[in-house]
Amino acid sequence: MEMAEQQKDALRRNTFSHYNFFELEQASLDYAVYKLEIRPESRNSYGMVHGGALYSMADNAAGTAAHSDGRHYVTQTGSLNFLDNRPSGTIRAAARVVRRGYSTVFVNVEITGEDGGLLATGSFVFHRVGQMQNF
Repeated sequence: MEMAEQQKDALRRNTFSHYNFFELEQASLDYAVYKLEIRPESRNSYGMVHGGALYSMADNAAGTAAHSDGRHYVTQTGSLNFLDNRPSGTIRAAARVVRRGYSTVFVNVEITGEDGGLLATGSFVFHRVGQMQNF
């Protein structure tokens, strides 16, 4: 099931995502994908994607998947395992809801490179803080 277009538009206007060059590529119920075209601002002092950029992109993807039911959530916990890295190209964070409870949502995330190589994997728990969003 696709998310409502006005909800996708609201997510695309996320200023933090724009500031970090994250682009919402796909969103549907319980699923979201963000992409990042690696830029100089995305890299650490070793020339690789900064771990904070990877974590932030994972949190954005997981949060979008959680919010896909139209409710308000905040990140309660997050864990990301860094497995590999890239100095250039496009990377994607794909998030899928594993379980929705009454007040929490559990989401898994995988970040991959253009070649499909796994760069990071993690999980996030979101806590519901409100009712349906008005988009």
